[in-house]
Amino acid sequence: MASAKLIEKVRENFVNHLKKGNLRATEQRYEVLNSVLEMNGHFGAEDLFIRMKNEGKKVSRATVYNTLELLFELGVVSRHKVGNVFVYERAFGREHHDHLICVNCGSIIEFQSEEIEKIQDEICKKYRFKPIRHTHQIFGLCAKCAVKEK
Repeated sequence: MASAKLIEKVRENFVNHLKKGNLRATEQRYEVLNSVLEMNGHFGAEDLFIRMKNEGKKVSRATVYNTLELLFELGVVSRHKVGNVFVYERAFGREHHDHLICVNCGSIIEFQSEEIEKIQDEICKKYRFKPIRHTHQIFGLCAKCAVKEK
């Protein structure tokens, strides 16, 4: 889990981002931010909305979707397209990892590979490219779906 100091910095950046964009700093937006900060793993916007509603939070579906877009712009969450929807995850306070995404059932397997990271660094060096962040996704069939397809 991320440190309290890091979480406070995220909240501060969120407030500044809202001010810069002349967006209102509403209680509902803060509720979405706080809920995202509590999330572990991958989640969809609809999953977050339902979870917040079940917790008795007064937030609209549009606010959840719009706030997730703001949090993506800020780098607070990363997002991955799985089928026709985006799946989000907290982008800080976690070790870097990449994804295997099943195109059939939507399951996501996280993995880490020093070899891939090394190759990416070599490619960036070769082209004198300064990387800021990246995501690596491999789309295919998970073991269960691959068996069903045979």
